Amino acid sequence: MIFTAIDFETADHGRDSACAVAAVTVADDEIIDRYVQLIRPPRADFFFTHIHGISWEDVETSPTFADIWPALSEFLAPSDFLVAHNAGFDRSVLNKCCQTSDIAIPDKRFACTVKAARSAWRDLPSHKLNIVCDHLSIPLQHHDALSDAEACARIAIQATQMGVIL
Repeated sequence: MIFTAIDFETADHGRDSACAVAAVTVADDEIIDRYVQLIRPPRADFFFTHIHGISWEDVETSPTFADIWPALSEFLAPSDFLVAHNAGFDRSVLNKCCQTSDIAIPDKRFACTVKAARSAWRDLPSHKLNIVCDHLSIPLQHHDALSDAEACARIAIQATQMGVIL
């Protein structure tokens, strides 16, 4: 089984405003590859800099989503499915970025590590990424796309080792 954990950071409330993406590929319960890229979103409006630390100045000369898509899609291609912590959000960002860029939406199943964590670690007070990472002693620099994607991958690995089906 090969899967890729993916995480997007967005600039504004629009799902097409990805300003960073990271992906971490797992094979046989081992992280085998990482991809991270800043993205210039379609607007210079940044409402979430206070959360992820990324500003327009950080991305104004970065490639657009359409520019990075060939490399990102090649990175995702070997994976049987994608995972994300709160998969609905990351799937909607991926889909909207593809739609805005006139790119076919990838036909990859998404699994959600929030749901996996709820099944594996029922007694936690919350299943937010930072809470699950604290419980599992997974290092996390929250809202850094690569750190979040790697943490998601590690949660998925531990959940599957406990018999949770993604």
